Amino acid sequence: MQIISTNIAKPTTFIWNGKEETTGIYKKPVNTPIFLGNETVKDDEVSDRKHHGGEFKACYLFSEDHYPYWKNLYPNLDWTYGMLGENLTIKGLDEKELNIGDIYKVGNALVQITQPREPCYKFAMKFNSTNVLQEFIAHGYPGTYVRVLKEGTVKNGDTFELVEKALQSISIFQFFELLYASEKNKLHIKAIIDNECIPKKKRDNLKRFL
Repeated sequence: MQIISTNIAKPTTFIWNGKEETTGIYKKPVNTPIFLGNETVKDDEVSDRKHHGGEFKACYLFSEDHYPYWKNLYPNLDWTYGMLGENLTIKGLDEKELNIGDIYKVGNALVQITQPREPCYKFAMKFNSTNVLQEFIAHGYPGTYVRVLKEGTVKNGDTFELVEKALQSISIFQFFELLYASEKNKLHIKAIIDNECIPKKKRDNLKRFL
């Protein structure tokens, strides 16, 4: 896996249901290294601290490999890297190969795979489509959040070196399926129910299905 683009956002306001809101989803490529902090990417806008940023969502990664799929669905949008709201656009990122808890070295930072991205109304607003939420879920390749075990700087061209592969875990792809499946895979739930790379609230919600 290799960083193709580093992306950050400035605050952007919009009107939703008659109310002014601020978002950091409008990320744009930058030509300078970016600093991965423990709870956020330095200088990147995180407007909704309840659902974004923090230990388990310090940085969001999305695969360059899926850009053609989305460009084909929405050809009239102004396409740049960062369009899916990611801080890092990654060549070769495969959600089926990334397990919850995997640890990677990238640049001089150390990051750990935590959870898939779950699309929200701000994502729909950006794409000017309510259909995009279900399309994103159906496609099944949501990218991944990471937590930052060691803060550091990353830049375009940096590659991900696997430091530790998580055992007795499930992939980001499987976790994303699990979150939206009407019939939950209990074996997958049991595999991650004690995994501290996942927020306790999310694990507690899954326990209800056992």
